[in-house]
Amino acid sequence: MFWKNKALYHDVDEKTKIHYKINFDPKELTDNDTVIVFNYGLVCNVEHFMLQTDFFHEQGHKVLIHDYRCHFESTSKDGVKSVTFKNIANDMHSLIEELGIKKTIMFGHSMGVNVTLEYARMYPNQLRGMVLISGTVFPPQDVMFDSNIMDISEPVLHQVKDSLSDLYQYIWKNSYKNPIARFFVWQGGFNTKKTETSFVEYYMKKIGELPPDIFFHLLTEMKRHTVINDLENIKTSALIIGGDKDKIIPNYLQRILKKYLENSTLYIVKDGSHVPQVDFPESINERSLSFIRKLV
Repeated sequence: MFWKNKALYHDVDEKTKIHYKINFDPKELTDNDTVIVFNYGLVCNVEHFMLQTDFFHEQGHKVLIHDYRCHFESTSKDGVKSVTFKNIANDMHSLIEELGIKKTIMFGHSMGVNVTLEYARMYPNQLRGMVLISGTVFPPQDVMFDSNIMDISEPVLHQVKDSLSDLYQYIWKNSYKNPIARFFVWQGGFNTKKTETSFVEYYMKKIGELPPDIFFHLLTEMKRHTVINDLENIKTSALIIGGDKDKIIPNYLQRILKKYLENSTLYIVKDGSHVPQVDFPESINERSLSFIRKLV
C-alpha cells in the first residue's frame, strides 16, 4: 500500500519520538471519524497485522500503525527500561491527540492485548472498541506453552545473556539465518499449512533489529501488569479472538477474558495458532469488520 511508504514521526517529549504511518489526512478528520489502531505483540512488528491493515484500508477505514518506543524507528533517550505499558499508552494518547483523533478502535495481538487493555483503563473515552487476539492478563511465564517452563528457564536464560553477552547478541541478531531455529518458531507459533516460512524468516530478522534486552524486559512488564485487577471496570466493547491450536497462549485464557470483560464476545478460530490473523485473515477480517460496523 502506497501510504505505508511514508514514515511519519511524533515527538512525545524531548526524549521520545514515535514512528507511525496513517492512510488519511489529519486535517480532514471530523469528530465523528473513527481510526483503527494496531498494537503488535512481544518482539513483533506491524507486519503481523499486514493482512488487516490492507483489508481495512480497502474497506475505506482510517488506519494508524505505529512502533512502540525503543522499537525499530521509534526511540527514547530513557532506554529500554522506559518501555512500560503505561508509557506506551501515554505515547499513543499523545500521538492520537496530536493527530486530532477523537475516536479509536484498537486491535491488540499477544502483548498488544496488554497494551490495548492498558489504554482502555487509562483513556476509556477515546476507545470505542477492542479486538483482542491471543493475549493473556496472567504472567506469561506461568501460562506459555500451558506449563511453567518459561518460569523455570528464564533465570537460566538471563544468566546466559549476562555471562555470554557477545554470543547472546550474535544469536539475537542472526537466529533468522538458522533453518533449525526458523523451523521451531514456525512449528511452535503458526499454522504450518497456512503460513509460509518466508513470513517467519522476516519476523525473526526484524527481531534482530530490536534491542537485545527488550524481550526479557517486556516479559517482566507483562508479569507486573496489574490490569487483571481492573478488567471488570473496563466497559469498552471487545471482540476476543483465540486459536484453538495456540501452543503459546492456550485459548482458555481467552475464555477468562470473556468472563471478566463485561461487553465482550468470543471467537475461537478452528485450527488457529498463536497468530490466527496471519493463518486465517479472511475469517478474522470478516468477523472484525462485523464487530466494527456495530460500533461506528
